[in-house]
Amino acid sequence: MKTKAVRLYGASDLRLEEFELPEIKEDEILVEIISDSICMSSYKCAILGENHKRVPKDVHENPIIIGHEFAGNIVKVGKKWQHQFKPGTKFAQQPALNYKGSMASPGYSYMYFGGDATYAVIPQEVMELGCLLNYEGDSYYEASLAEPMSCIIGAFHANYHTEMGKYVHHMGIKEGGKTAILAGAGPMGLGAIDYALHCDRRPGLLVVTDVDEKRLRRAEQIFSKEEAKSCGVELVFVNTRNLENPAAYLMEITEGTGFDDVFAFAPVKSVVEQGDKILGRDGCLNFFAGPTDIKFSGEINYYNVHYASTHIMGTTGGNTDDLIESLKLTEQRLINPAVMLTHIGGLDSVAEATLNLPKIPGGKKLIYTHINMELTAIEDFEEKGKTDPRFSELAAIVKKNKGLWCTEAEKYLLQNWK
Repeated sequence: MKTKAVRLYGASDLRLEEFELPEIKEDEILVEIISDSICMSSYKCAILGENHKRVPKDVHENPIIIGHEFAGNIVKVGKKWQHQFKPGTKFAQQPALNYKGSMASPGYSYMYFGGDATYAVIPQEVMELGCLLNYEGDSYYEASLAEPMSCIIGAFHANYHTEMGKYVHHMGIKEGGKTAILAGAGPMGLGAIDYALHCDRRPGLLVVTDVDEKRLRRAEQIFSKEEAKSCGVELVFVNTRNLENPAAYLMEITEGTGFDDVFAFAPVKSVVEQGDKILGRDGCLNFFAGPTDIKFSGEINYYNVHYASTHIMGTTGGNTDDLIESLKLTEQRLINPAVMLTHIGGLDSVAEATLNLPKIPGGKKLIYTHINMELTAIEDFEEKGKTDPRFSELAAIVKKNKGLWCTEAEKYLLQNWK
């Protein structure tokens, strides 16, 4: 079977190509991919090429398919897995494999397994690890976004707190405590707000900072203080751009106690150092956003580490349990991953969008692999609708949904674009 896919040949060398997939083995599964969301990790992979830890050194001769936040339909199942998976059903998948110490992952390491493709072959280790999941949701985009949401969920689970005089770590954010999400009005920050408000371990105070007023206004439109209050959370948005002393201002919000949990959602020195400054006793700072600079560093207060038990940790993704939780919360309509989405595009837009991702404003970019469509901001649908009635219809659909992508929009797009 032929597939169309965006393949990486080296640093900043992405190519959209059509090629033949090998016949699946008895322990493999052939899938049709419908949607894939572009991750900043894919940008890092693309610009680094073979210098990325997960990319094979021979990628120039054996290119890999990029993309790891994908969902679709199962087409053909090898004999070994026919008791568990059936053709014609939907799937979601966890890309963080960690198979026998290997760093190989879809979107980084495999010639025939990645998200920016029309069809792909899933190797046996994915099923062996339980990383391929049957999915019964209405839409594909929610399954694609379950992966970035699982990274957020994993971060909330990985934070920990201690007790004086005991050698125990209590996992998770402090329930009813004070949480700050720094640089939190971007796509992953919005997902974190959604999870913090609707998970089963909520903070009492949630402070979200950013320096972009437009992004903060959008966050406030999506998450009202009234909704947060109904969830038992006091929600505060703060633009720190023009504050003379942001750390002091944030400490005032906590009435001087500091925060129990702080998440740094940007790999910026001042953000990380600010996070350290606003920790309360036994406060946990999670450095969530991965840097590309291998020498990235910042100052921390070791006096507080020693006497106030402050601590710093980082998470790079979620596990399969986190992914399952993400899917479950989405199916129950407790969280809405669409809050992260701002752009929609087709397979033909992937290479350019991935290589220029930091320069494209907004949140997550969602790709539908079986269509050709210029990467388009959802807020631009109405303008494009003046010359293309399909965009006009999409604009009307999302307008009914707080300006957010939704199942109805996805179904319309899949029926009207080719």
